[in-house]
Amino acid sequence: MKLDNVLAGFIPEPRGRDGLALALLLKEQARAHLTVAYVQPPAWSAPGPARAEQSAWRAYLKEQSEATLTQARELAGPDADYWIHTHRGSGRGLVELARKRGGDIVVIGSAVGGRRGRIAVGSTADQLLHSCSVPVLLAPRGYGDKPPAALDRLTVAYRRGPGCEAAVKDAAASAVTLGIPLRLVTLVVHTARPAKIEEEMLARLRDQAAADLRAAAQDQSGRLRVEVELLEGRNVAQALDATSWLPGEMIICASSATGPLRRVFLGDTSLKIVRASTCPVMILPRLP
Repeated sequence: MKLDNVLAGFIPEPRGRDGLALALLLKEQARAHLTVAYVQPPAWSAPGPARAEQSAWRAYLKEQSEATLTQARELAGPDADYWIHTHRGSGRGLVELARKRGGDIVVIGSAVGGRRGRIAVGSTADQLLHSCSVPVLLAPRGYGDKPPAALDRLTVAYRRGPGCEAAVKDAAASAVTLGIPLRLVTLVVHTARPAKIEEEMLARLRDQAAADLRAAAQDQSGRLRVEVELLEGRNVAQALDATSWLPGEMIICASSATGPLRRVFLGDTSLKIVRASTCPVMILPRLP
């Protein structure tokens, strides 16, 4: 996974500042190049007398775009590129721009309506999380109010399989680039009071998951030291609460194995992790 070119989707709202704060953190620690983009809606075309309204609409869009980039420059400074891109869908516009500009990762903030410190998936994220060919990184709501001084650790949500093995390799390479440790966690979700036969199956599942974690960590031992943890709970949120999270933590999830190749595709478990996480979450595209 390359981190040379970071693309931040920005709008003049708190969620835009959240995503930009995370993009700046990643840019500084990875010594990457930052591009800040505002995706504006297209100007509609109208015949006859309505052309006057069309002209006013175009002028309004231009004014809004320039004001948005001015605000972004005040936050991110001169050491970045700033782009206005026109598209009907903000998420699809960022996908298109990442392809044209060679973006290695797209960063945005949480949708409105979500809880503070959590991530809500809105239309922009939904478009990115079902079509982007590069990793998508989501910042929790309020992340820009008091961002951490640095990224502290990468945590991979691990479950044995080709997609997760590739995710671990990418995460290990990124951890080396960022100069931070790597952790692998496997979530074991079960009922509150499992029956005896369920408890026996659960014990075997724990043993197998622990063995898989150790094997995956051993595969990366030549690059860096890898921590492993088995997290249990009655649901994904409770399992994530079973461990501690550093201020500069980031979770990495692989795309669903049923999604299209070389595209991000959010599966059910990854979506639950996104919604329950209190730190930024990165979704990787599915590789062959």
